Amino acid sequence: MAIADALAKADDAGLDLVEISPNAKPPVVKVLDYKKFIYEQKKKKKEMQSKATKVVVKEIRFGPNTDEHDFNFKLNHARKFLEEGAKLKSFVFFKGRTIVV
Repeated sequence: MAIADALAKADDAGLDLVEISPNAKPPVVKVLDYKKFIYEQKKKKKEMQSKATKVVVKEIRFGPNTDEHDFNFKLNHARKFLEEGAKLKSFVFFKGRTIVV
């Protein structure tokens, strides 16, 4: 009987009866404008996505003949990336004759 009363109130107000929590006992419903409700939910979802942190992966490549100065330069960049909260991927690449031991 309560749902019929709520539906009648919603109809009189020119609004919709929206089920908020269907799994609750008894189900939770509200009298409101459905299009406005959907708009606000999309807005909240978009705001949550914008606040989420994005994972950034930075790469640093070393050659087998990297000099000490270049190594220290890249090491300082790696420290800066880690302090900023980015993930770091470093690897040594071999090319051409450097592959031969």
